[in-house]
Amino acid sequence: MTEPLGKLARIPPDIVAAGDYEPYALARMTAGAAAYLQGGAGDESTLRQNLDGYRRLLLRNRVLRDMAGGGTHLTLFGQPLAFPILLAPVAFQRLFHGEGEIAAARAAAAMGTAMVVSTQASIDLDTVARAAPTPLWFQLYIQPDRDFTRALVQRAEAAGYGALVVTVDAPVSGIRNREQRAGFALPPEIRAVNLDGMRPAPPHQARPGEPVLFGSPLLAAAPTFDDLARLKSWTRLPVLAKGITTAEDAAAALAAGIDGIIVSNHGGRVLDSQPATIDLLPAVAAAVAGRVPLLLDGGIRRGTDVLKALALGAAAVLIGRPYIHGLAAAGAAGVAHVLNILRAELEAAMVLTGCRDLAAIGPEILHR
Repeated sequence: MTEPLGKLARIPPDIVAAGDYEPYALARMTAGAAAYLQGGAGDESTLRQNLDGYRRLLLRNRVLRDMAGGGTHLTLFGQPLAFPILLAPVAFQRLFHGEGEIAAARAAAAMGTAMVVSTQASIDLDTVARAAPTPLWFQLYIQPDRDFTRALVQRAEAAGYGALVVTVDAPVSGIRNREQRAGFALPPEIRAVNLDGMRPAPPHQARPGEPVLFGSPLLAAAPTFDDLARLKSWTRLPVLAKGITTAEDAAAALAAGIDGIIVSNHGGRVLDSQPATIDLLPAVAAAVAGRVPLLLDGGIRRGTDVLKALALGAAAVLIGRPYIHGLAAAGAAGVAHVLNILRAELEAAMVLTGCRDLAAIGPEILHR
């Protein structure tokens, strides 16, 4: 087996798009880490749909528009951001770079945007917060141990995190065949350090003829919309639900008092055979009707993808695999470069579709 290459000492001149980092990144990680990052659930059709959805949408060029004083700045939950592209929660980032989440957070700080730190981060949430003066949000999996979950929320709030992002679409893990075939397992030095000290769920082994999941302690303790409402009583932070893909669930989340929604299918890693998130966005946007900020992740690879998401109702987007490719190849500099590329592409696309600022972006810039 070929050993992974060392990190790039400088950015090669042929890296001009976010996707150009991918081969450099894959050459610098183990086969197991690559399977973990690149793979999706089942046959990975959801993963492909996320990418293809943007290709099906075309833009309308507009000319001779006044662009004076334009820009990409916005404010989300009281936090000013330079542009509407955030770093999505990605677990175990020390798989890809020794500095892990700290390197990614420092890149976000340098570029003036926010990072969502995973519950399953490989560096604890307090250390990440001390290392990076950037807006940080904390991604939360509601654990079967609700007392531990509440203490984790309080830790994030005390550390200065500006919002909670509750992942709601993964009561069980997706069946990821690519990982299984690669025999992926975390190395012993990498673990979900934020979960240290939590009471483990009772072990469950289905006997022949019994359901594999139904009846397990994990599924019996899976969160519900009532847990979202309870979570709101635990914290002063805004709470976003990540993983909403239908108008019905958007309405239920709003009824539970949620402060924001992220349209997401978990990067194609949980349930296969779902549509692209960009295709699901309009129905969720119609249900939300501007009552709370609406964000989207899944399949963003170009600044034009960002523009299309904003045109269909998103206030901002999150990227996952592209910034991890930058991290694996070149550390914090690679992550910052990916963000800079996407921002430059977004600005160019805004100018060429006649949008001087984010408020000017609407569905009229899309060909129907």
